[in-house]
Amino acid sequence: MKIVEIGVVRSPVLEARDYDWDSIVSEIHLKPEYVPGLQGIEQFSHVVILYFMHQASFDLATDLVRRPRERADMPRVGIFAQRARHRPTRIGISTVELISVASGVLEVRALDAIDGTPVLDVKPYFPAFDRAEEATVPDWVGALMKNYF
Repeated sequence: MKIVEIGVVRSPVLEARDYDWDSIVSEIHLKPEYVPGLQGIEQFSHVVILYFMHQASFDLATDLVRRPRERADMPRVGIFAQRARHRPTRIGISTVELISVASGVLEVRALDAIDGTPVLDVKPYFPAFDRAEEATVPDWVGALMKNYF
């Protein structure tokens, strides 16, 4: 398997954290050879960013099943039932607001990736594909996300 880094995140956030990403404005700097692939992206209000969480780690013994954000009021659930950064593959995905595009740089809001994060892909947000109209989540998700944004 070969995964190609197409760019890098430039962010004011230098260390991982679990909250307050909604106000963060970051830049995604694409490598020059990928810049022509941005043609038309400015017509979208949101994009989906796939990235490699280069400073995250994963310990099978402690991260496979854990409490979200290590909160005592959260149930113990598997890593695939939560959005924690400590994942087996360290691959992250976020839907973000696209603020602007200029000279191979996408300015975005609410990307939960720290400065220096390698970007693997940029996709336009398509509501027909990227949104589930009647999605359900466990009650603990509401408690976890309270005051997140």
